[in-house]
Amino acid sequence: MSFLEQFLVNGVFAFMIIFVRFGTALMIMPGIGDSFVPGNIRLYIALGFSVALSPVLQHHVPNPLPGFGIMISLLVVEFITGLFIGTIARILMMAMDTAGMLISLASGISNAQVFNPSMAVQGSVFGAYLSVAGVTLLFVTNLHHLLIHGLVESYTMFPLGGIPDTSSMAQLMAKAVSASFLTGFQIALPFVIISLVLYVGMGVLSRLMPQLQIFMIAIPLQIMLALVTLVITLSAIMLFFIQRYESGMVFFLSNGGA
Repeated sequence: MSFLEQFLVNGVFAFMIIFVRFGTALMIMPGIGDSFVPGNIRLYIALGFSVALSPVLQHHVPNPLPGFGIMISLLVVEFITGLFIGTIARILMMAMDTAGMLISLASGISNAQVFNPSMAVQGSVFGAYLSVAGVTLLFVTNLHHLLIHGLVESYTMFPLGGIPDTSSMAQLMAKAVSASFLTGFQIALPFVIISLVLYVGMGVLSRLMPQLQIFMIAIPLQIMLALVTLVITLSAIMLFFIQRYESGMVFFLSNGGA
């Protein structure tokens, strides 16, 4: 077989099978895979990464070319692996939406719903703000490079041609969900404490002055305290989130998974 024929057979197959994992992951990853990014742009980005990384990752691809049945099974496994990695990245990002929902509940404006472009659903005001801020910080700190690096290193953790350990994947998914919720709760904890102290004080005040319309005072004060607390703690919230997100995604790197 000539070099050109070998390239057309093995090279095109290597590109195709690498594109399945990269394309699936990038389609749902935060930032690139958000709903406000057009589908064709996401497709072009996935194609570009697959073309650039095919020579680097080609040694992971089976050689010689497998049969049709094995080829289809490889494509299905690569699709599942890419979906798993992209979903983990998306779940970790949902910590900001969870934090925003809890902050809205603590500040008394949970019924104020706006469109969250990061999640493509209606959500709380604070959740939409923190989600967009989190995605922005992801690119400002170049942490999206870690996502791409994690995809490349995933061929060590999930070798091409191997059968994924579904039990380990389910455990990792459960850990990601619990870590995401815990991060969101820890971010919102100052707001919950301030709201609790405020309601305790208002309860005492209502017992001392029963004729006072307590909610006419409590709700504006609660919203104002939430906004002041957000201004004071926003930088700490972003730094805490980006640290937790990095520690969650570094698991896919060879050093993190060791």
